[in-house]
Amino acid sequence: MSQSEVRPPRLLLVDDDRELCELLRDYLEPLGYDVQAVHNGPDGVARAIAEEWQAVILDVMLPGMDGFEVLKGIRKTSMVPVLMLTSRGDEMDRIVGLEVGADDYLPKTFSMRELLARLRAVTRRASLSQTQAAGPANDEDAQPEVVVGKIRVNPNNRVALLDDRPLSLTPVEFDILYSLARARGRVKSREQLLDEIRDREWEVFDRSVDVHIAALRRKLGDDARQPRFIRTLRSAGYMLVDPEEV
Repeated sequence: MSQSEVRPPRLLLVDDDRELCELLRDYLEPLGYDVQAVHNGPDGVARAIAEEWQAVILDVMLPGMDGFEVLKGIRKTSMVPVLMLTSRGDEMDRIVGLEVGADDYLPKTFSMRELLARLRAVTRRASLSQTQAAGPANDEDAQPEVVVGKIRVNPNNRVALLDDRPLSLTPVEFDILYSLARARGRVKSREQLLDEIRDREWEVFDRSVDVHIAALRRKLGDDARQPRFIRTLRSAGYMLVDPEEV
C-alpha cells in the first residue's frame, strides 16, 4: 500500500451525547482521525467487534446497556484500546472499568488536549504491548524475569504470575507492576511511574496512577488498609515488597 493509500486511524465513539460526539469529531478529524459514532450500548458492542479500530472512546452511562457491559462484550473477542468516559467522577466506577479491561478513564470534564494525550497514550501502549508480546528479536534483546516473592513478572512476553497463576492485567497495570518489581523494596513516586510507563504527554500532577494501583491491588488480592504486596508511603509513592521478608 502506497503512502497515499494508508488509512487514517479509526476511532469509535460510543456515547449517547450526540453534541459531544460532534465536538470530538470536529476536533479529532482535522488531526487525521477517522471518527465514527454510535449512541447506545448494543450498537457499541456490535460495531466495536465487527470492524478494525485503533481505539474506542466509551461512555459509562448508555441506553440499552451500560458501558461496563459494553466493555465486557468487547473484551470477549477484542483487545482494542478502550478509553472510558465517566460523568459521575466516582472512583469505584473507574476501578470497575479498569478491572473489566479499560485501558484508561477520563472524567467528562476533560479538555480536548487531555483527551488527545490520553488517546495517544493508550494506543501507543497497545502497540508496544503487541510488539513485546511477539518476543525479543534475539536473545540479546531479552530482559530477565523479575521475581518478588510469589510474584513473577516476565517483560518479554508480558506475563505476570501470582502463585504461578496468570494475572489478567491491562497494559498500564503490567507496566506499573513491572516498574515496582524492578525497584523491589524501593519507593517509586507517582511521577516516576508515569514517566517510566510513558502514560502521559503533558506535565501535570496526575492522580490516575492511584486508580491503577487500586485495580492492581484487587487483582493481587491485596488490602489497601493492610497491604501485603504494594505499600503506600504517604506523600512519597508506592513500593512492592515480599510479605515474607517484611
